[in-house]
Amino acid sequence: MNKVIRASLALIAFSTLFFVSAALIAKKEQVRHVVIFKFKPTATPEQIAQVTQELGALKSKIPGIVAFEHGINDSPEKKNLGFTHVYLLTFENAAARDTYLPHPEHKKFGQLLGKLGIMEDVFVVDYAPEAK
Repeated sequence: MNKVIRASLALIAFSTLFFVSAALIAKKEQVRHVVIFKFKPTATPEQIAQVTQELGALKSKIPGIVAFEHGINDSPEKKNLGFTHVYLLTFENAAARDTYLPHPEHKKFGQLLGKLGIMEDVFVVDYAPEAK
């Protein structure tokens, strides 16, 4: 085999390895799922605590959730538009997030929200964190 063919094959093999590796890394990249609730004024602290507890419990019920955090807005900027409770779920990757969305346990959580009737509004943002 001549040098040009060997060099071409080596370049093709390296390129293939590079792109396959990049694709595998992208599939393994964690995904953050930010859920922010605006509760109705009639929502009781007990009901809100129940929502928080049940959402946090999904970490042990649905594979691929690696972390759960929550908190209450305390920004002095007053730009939260009435959204007060923040929930952050971290998934192993986008595939884990995609499994979570239609998962029966996630659907049960949605049914609980409907049954309680305390949600005024919600918004969700998903992102893959970028390092600087």
